Amino acid sequence: MAKRNRRMNLFYIPAVLLLLTFVAYPFAQSIKISFFRWNGYSPTMKYVGIENYAKMVSDKRFWMAFRNTIIYGFGSTLIQNILGLSFALLVNSRFKGNNVVRTVVYMPIMISALIMGFIMSFFFTFDNGVLNDIISIFGVEPHDWLASGTFGVIAITLINSFQYMGNCMIIYLAGLQGIPQMYYEAGAIDGVDGFGAFRYITLPLLMPSIQSAVIINLIGGLKLYEGVIALTNGGPVFRTHSVMSYVTNLYFDQEKAGYSAAVGIAIFFFILLVSTVGNKIFAKKEVEM
Repeated sequence: MAKRNRRMNLFYIPAVLLLLTFVAYPFAQSIKISFFRWNGYSPTMKYVGIENYAKMVSDKRFWMAFRNTIIYGFGSTLIQNILGLSFALLVNSRFKGNNVVRTVVYMPIMISALIMGFIMSFFFTFDNGVLNDIISIFGVEPHDWLASGTFGVIAITLINSFQYMGNCMIIYLAGLQGIPQMYYEAGAIDGVDGFGAFRYITLPLLMPSIQSAVIINLIGGLKLYEGVIALTNGGPVFRTHSVMSYVTNLYFDQEKAGYSAAVGIAIFFFILLVSTVGNKIFAKKEVEM
């Protein structure tokens, strides 16, 4: 048996090599670069210690991007989970067209986030944009929607929520179908039905699904990149940048590779902290079946 286990362990080697090559090594290099002042292509780098990390404290653009990232992450997660759970409850019941609803809600996930951003940009463009065409029917003058940073942040949050709510729906649907019917029957005997059954039976037993849906979508929202690039490219005047899109701007547009790496490392540990704390909070609320 021991010999067989050693042979089975050989199958881990390709996965470990891929992990080391494409995750661990680049991450280690990013940490190294974050302690240098470098333009991204010069053969020489100047060691500056923690200067790049200290610079973030006074960088107004970083804090603007960080604020937007919080909105994208937590705002999208809230909307995605509310809509995802709502659709899961809907399609979990038997009705004509059930499969059609599932397909329509889940379909946006199959589209690249970058492509989705470009598609949705046609709704907000000034010339021949869908929204301007609609309001022009009522005699309203066209509006440059994405000229407002506030509207841009709201639009990106809603688009991200729309695209990934189907992911939540699938997670919640699996959780709902795993709840034994006997709990509802026992609740009905005790007079618990309707909203009471949802509150006291469904929600507690859905806690593992809620944990998965919230953490997965929260991480995805906090590292939002493609939608920002496609819809606004961080404009106007850096007002819609997420931290991840700001990292790209620092590296390629401003040629501040060292500072870009430091910002990337900082947001990595922030996401790690948020996901760890979130998992611990949800772990305390789980109910054993």
